[in-house]
Amino acid sequence: MENKRIVVALGRNAFGETFPEQQKNVKKAANAIADLVEAKYQIVITHSNGPQVGMIQTAMTEFARLEPDDRTVAPMSVCGAMSEGYIGYDLQNAIREELINRGIYKTVSTIITQVRVDPFDIAFSEPSKIIGRAMSKEDAEAEEEKGNHVIEEDGQYRRIIASPMPIDIYEIDAVKALLDADQIVIAAGGGGIPVLQQGSHLKGASAIIEKDYTAAKLAELVGAGTLLFLTGYDNLTIGAGTDDEKKFDKVSASELHDYIKAGHFPAKTTFPKVDASIRFVTADASRKAVISNIDKAKSSLNGKTGTTITA
Repeated sequence: MENKRIVVALGRNAFGETFPEQQKNVKKAANAIADLVEAKYQIVITHSNGPQVGMIQTAMTEFARLEPDDRTVAPMSVCGAMSEGYIGYDLQNAIREELINRGIYKTVSTIITQVRVDPFDIAFSEPSKIIGRAMSKEDAEAEEEKGNHVIEEDGQYRRIIASPMPIDIYEIDAVKALLDADQIVIAAGGGGIPVLQQGSHLKGASAIIEKDYTAAKLAELVGAGTLLFLTGYDNLTIGAGTDDEKKFDKVSASELHDYIKAGHFPAKTTFPKVDASIRFVTADASRKAVISNIDKAKSSLNGKTGTTITA
């Protein structure tokens, strides 16, 4: 019997950098999710939170600057939690509306989700995620005095933070309970809130987890048969725009390893999706991962569009 439990990972194109843009884009995401509901899938949704978390972090930093006697800068874990709530709110309302318009009555819930990371993860000594506002050299030096990492890019200074791997998801039982009740769940947005376990206390980490890896961990823990990445392009492609351009319809994990070794997938964009897909499918040969345009979500699950990755 086909496993109809699926984790859908929404990319940046499902959201927006302004409130009106986001309201417009989430309708496209809602339409894709509603198509999957009509196809009888049990759905967990996760999503990116860039640039939203950067906007929140910038706003909270400015707020603290304007009121220095009464305010402290919000930790990254708090900014991540805010982004989960903000994006989840827009997304669940858009999905609810789309479902009702189709005559479907199903609860959509957002869970503020904490994800365990390893305090000894090498990512904490080799930060890679650029976050927040562009700074002057003086502001950048002040950040470094606080112990934060800063990178210069195109003459601008930006804060850069760690991107550790997800180990566990603390609210996974709640996610499973809602799925078992045939509800739609939005969880681990932006990769989840990274936390360090200290006895019974969960301490927020100054980090952003790559959402593609958390999507794979989420799919593993809920027993999903499919991990679906919805993007702004139709297929996984290498050599785009060249004579050697190659689009993948179906590809195995072992084949992708060869292309990774050849350096075909950019580290900041495509590689995390490919690597997360490989990890997911090789752990269980019955699983598949799919990378597809958000407008073709349903047809990609039937292998008609998109790229299907198997063990």
